[in-house]
Amino acid sequence: MTTSPLVVHGTALSGHTHRVINLLGLLGLPHRLVDSPAAVRRTPEFLALNPLGQIPVLQDGDVVLADSNAILVCLARRHAAGSPWLPDEPIAAARVQRWLSIVSLSSDLILDAGAKINASAPVAPAARLPVMAVPAA
Repeated sequence: MTTSPLVVHGTALSGHTHRVINLLGLLGLPHRLVDSPAAVRRTPEFLALNPLGQIPVLQDGDVVLADSNAILVCLARRHAAGSPWLPDEPIAAARVQRWLSIVSLSSDLILDAGAKINASAPVAPAARLPVMAVPAA
């Protein structure tokens, strides 16, 4: 188990960063957010963490991971093994992965829709999105 705070590079308004911060909180893991706006993501220091220049990036000791789905899977396996966050049973695990993909895509669509509606304040009207029920395992 990690004793020092995990470091998340991202921004407060990033849906992908928010997903990681939420799971860290739910797991009770100490963490800190390092603000990484677009200008920071173009620096050699950030590109050494993620050559794609995208957020979020998680530093967990000597492990550096990018991509919110990959980070969520790692957190569930590394810090909550045996928990329902990522089941061991293959079909249940596949269902979790499917919803991670759907939510990831939905985040991108929300941000894209918000940017098209009001380029000065990219916030999407969540009420316009269809509600999706999570199927029972």
